[in-house]
Amino acid sequence: MDEVSTTRGRVRGRVASGDGTPIAYERYGEGPPLVLVSGVLGTAAGERALGGLLARRFSVVAYDRRGRGRSGDTGPYAVEREIEDLAAVVGEAGPGAVLHGTGTGGALVLAAVAAGVPAGAVSVFEPPYSTAAAERARQAAELLGGGRRAAALDLFLAESAVPAELRPGAAELAHTLAYDAAVLGDGAVPEPILAGVHARVLVVDGGVSPMGVRQAARALTAALPRGRHRTLTGQTYDVAPHVLAPVLAEFLGDAQEPAETAPNGLARPVPTGPAGP
Repeated sequence: MDEVSTTRGRVRGRVASGDGTPIAYERYGEGPPLVLVSGVLGTAAGERALGGLLARRFSVVAYDRRGRGRSGDTGPYAVEREIEDLAAVVGEAGPGAVLHGTGTGGALVLAAVAAGVPAGAVSVFEPPYSTAAAERARQAAELLGGGRRAAALDLFLAESAVPAELRPGAAELAHTLAYDAAVLGDGAVPEPILAGVHARVLVVDGGVSPMGVRQAARALTAALPRGRHRTLTGQTYDVAPHVLAPVLAEFLGDAQEPAETAPNGLARPVPTGPAGP
């Protein structure tokens, strides 16, 4: 690990993953650790708007997933290597870290926690579990395998909900579409894997997102042992950071509060409650 201070209170560093691949991250804010995991075509830089708001309460760590930004890209790719990457970042963030993932980043977070990566609590925003999304990702991966990078990117962006601000730099990250396709698998909510997620999980979606996305969010919540659901009125995949941040801060911050003590001296259990609207 090496860290250097940058402007605007950020510290940049790298940590070695299990296979030695350097994974670049940036850290900012004060408080308990929170790791942000980006979705398709995302990087640590793309998390700064949300992360900056959360940094008022947390020590935020955002990282460049394998093959993106300043991180390495040791081959061959496997989802297990990305889980090792996230484990290394969580270890660097510090004990009790909570995790938030957007889109396929949310699917990666859930797979990692199910595999044993420690998390105080988890939140995810619209993991794209659907056969249509998986098929589009699979077709993009096939085009990439044939060396048709531009065609793969055009196919994906034509029907995707990737925010406009991510698109100008998308060409240099096109090869990672195949990585996200692998994370998503066949697009079905992976119920057997999710049964191993014992952390509290908040599943968030936008109130004006496509119906299939919202149905997937509810199916995901139902498959999680300690899942809760929250819909943000008027929001889509391109969610406004100032709307999402307080919802995440409340849920993830509660997971890091000291346990309440009962009169008998034992810690009270934290109520999970039913899935909300």
